[in-house]
Amino acid sequence: MEAQRVFIYDTTLRDGTHGEKINFSAEEKLRIAQRLDELGFHYIEGGWPGSNPKDVRFFEMAKGFSFRHARLTAFGSTRKPGIRPENCRNLRALLRAETPAVAIFGKSWNLHVTEILGIPLEENLEMIRDSIAFLKARGKEVIFDAEHFFDGWRHNPAYSLETLKAARDAEADWIVLCDTNGGALPHDLTAAVQKVAALFPLDRLGIHVHNDCGLAVANTLAAVHAGAVMVQGTVNGYGERCGNADLTSVIGNLQLKMNRACLSEASLRQLTNLSYYVSEVANVRPLPFRPFVGRSAFAHKGGVHVSALAKNPLAYEHIRPEWVGNRQRVLVSDLAGKSSIAFKAKELGIDLGDNEAVNRKIVWEIKRLEDQGFQFDAADGSLALLMKKITGAFKEPFTLQCFSVTNGKTRNNPSLCQATIKISVGNEEELTAAEGNGPVNALDHALRKALTKFYPQINEMHLIDFKVRIVEGSEGTAARVKVLLDSRDGEEVWSTIGVSENIIEASWQALVDSIQYKLSKDKLNKNDHA
Repeated sequence: MEAQRVFIYDTTLRDGTHGEKINFSAEEKLRIAQRLDELGFHYIEGGWPGSNPKDVRFFEMAKGFSFRHARLTAFGSTRKPGIRPENCRNLRALLRAETPAVAIFGKSWNLHVTEILGIPLEENLEMIRDSIAFLKARGKEVIFDAEHFFDGWRHNPAYSLETLKAARDAEADWIVLCDTNGGALPHDLTAAVQKVAALFPLDRLGIHVHNDCGLAVANTLAAVHAGAVMVQGTVNGYGERCGNADLTSVIGNLQLKMNRACLSEASLRQLTNLSYYVSEVANVRPLPFRPFVGRSAFAHKGGVHVSALAKNPLAYEHIRPEWVGNRQRVLVSDLAGKSSIAFKAKELGIDLGDNEAVNRKIVWEIKRLEDQGFQFDAADGSLALLMKKITGAFKEPFTLQCFSVTNGKTRNNPSLCQATIKISVGNEEELTAAEGNGPVNALDHALRKALTKFYPQINEMHLIDFKVRIVEGSEGTAARVKVLLDSRDGEEVWSTIGVSENIIEASWQALVDSIQYKLSKDKLNKNDHA
């Protein structure tokens, strides 16, 4: 059966920026818009040109870019009360943006008309009709966002329908029903959409919902099931309060579960990459538990699960992760059994052979260390080293003789930390010192300085994240801590862990594992120094 088409309307660049800590420059907005266009999104809402200089600049920059697939859309409100459309600054700003499509919102809840705007109900209808007719007369495709429609439907459905009829009579190209407060439930929303669908053309009906009840994706899918053919949302669900409908989940469900054509198969395989790209531009850490595209979306930890996956991935995966550009991961912890270890070793490129004793030793050592506070499901680098050391596939590339770290502070000046370290590589010893803006930073500098002479490839790697967690807090400041480090070079990112009652010792363990992992994966431990 041929898939029914659903139009994807992205508002990451406008509604998404209403989210806390989400902000894009005009240049960043254009880069995201270009990426969305490459993937075949149908509409890209660039911003509100009448509200701020940045959006005005974005639309000016966008005039120099040719969108191949998407229709760039400018957003604004209906005309102000008491003035003609041609005299409305907001509508004139929409025209100056020179986009092929414009979206305007109008009030569909009588409470907003009488109490917020403070105008008669009929005046609001005239504002909707006048604004749409004004834009249509100037050749624009017009999308009418019926703001607060579902709240209005609950309190005064007759008037809410009148606002939609006003938009239809003015020949709006799309009528979008908005759950602006995010309070609708799927069954109530479905009933409302079905009533509207009986009065308005289904091929011109859209949905825009917020996530205040955690139901934005569910409500979007329900609306499509009831007849809507345009879905509005944001990448990663960014948006005001609890956010908008997350298009990564909406698209995944529509295309893979509901047989609705949204993007090409090639574009669908870029969905995970898109999620991470927008997170990176927004400077917001990706949520690992995000459906379809999160790092944990296809991560498996339980031994029974992993054993079944080895026989058939469908046993515990609802889709193939590669369909959305993600990948399967096996996490190893104190819940692991032999099947989990074998699966994970294969994923890490480590040959455990058929030695049952080695497998049992790895399982026992992981369980022992996790009892002390280690967490290997979050530290693949340390896990790979542990496996290699137990199997004899790794030889220590250097040995610590001693280190010391001092911290000094005078008056209101910043603290100054110094680290001295002595290591041996083969028959050679190296004694060096370094400063840093903290004890761990100083120790990292000193260790690198000592090792670079022997392993210059260490210059290729750098630390990208440093986290400290309390393992168990009953001992207060004497509690055991775990340190998690993320490192990267030009090829990959890896994580390592250290655990101790002493934060410097825990950091040292994680630092050593990070460097040893780099040397191990580059097979530098096979040289004369190792």
